[in-house]
Amino acid sequence: MNIVQSIAIVVPWTLWLLYWIATSKQVKATARKEASLSRTLQSIPLIAGGALIILPDFTAAAWRFDPQMFGPLQIAGLVVLLAGLAFSVWARLHLGTNWSVSVTLKDDHELVRSGPYGLVRHPIYTGCLLALLGAAIIGAQWRGAFGLALIFASLAYKVRVEESWLTGHFGGAYTQYRRDVAALIPGLF
Repeated sequence: MNIVQSIAIVVPWTLWLLYWIATSKQVKATARKEASLSRTLQSIPLIAGGALIILPDFTAAAWRFDPQMFGPLQIAGLVVLLAGLAFSVWARLHLGTNWSVSVTLKDDHELVRSGPYGLVRHPIYTGCLLALLGAAIIGAQWRGAFGLALIFASLAYKVRVEESWLTGHFGGAYTQYRRDVAALIPGLF
């Protein structure tokens, strides 16, 4: 992967992150929050996987700005990346004040099943995975696939923790939701 490909990945993710930060205070008060150790265990493969996907190779040629290294495959990857980020923003907007960055129960937490939450139970994660798939396509290297697998494992762990909490909080309503709607990928997971 070269610097042009890395920039094509980093710029949309940076804009997404700025949106995430700007809206992070517009949420309900926290009633219960995930323990730091659990969050750290989830974050390590997330960070390692992200580095494998976005960092350019450590060669002089990879750091030379060469726009010709951004061909049709990279354009397709960018489209997938942007679609994934857009899906996660739609989910974030739809979730509203119930959103949090870590596994959290909010005061007056609501079970949202409409919009993107009618397609998958964790559409923010699904959107991010789709965006990361696009980033891996842009890089067109095997390490991108390995990075994506690490991030999937990280999010699968987070989903299990979150679903345990939500099942405990919402009971039968969440159990039914789990039966009706896939967690991350319809038909697979």
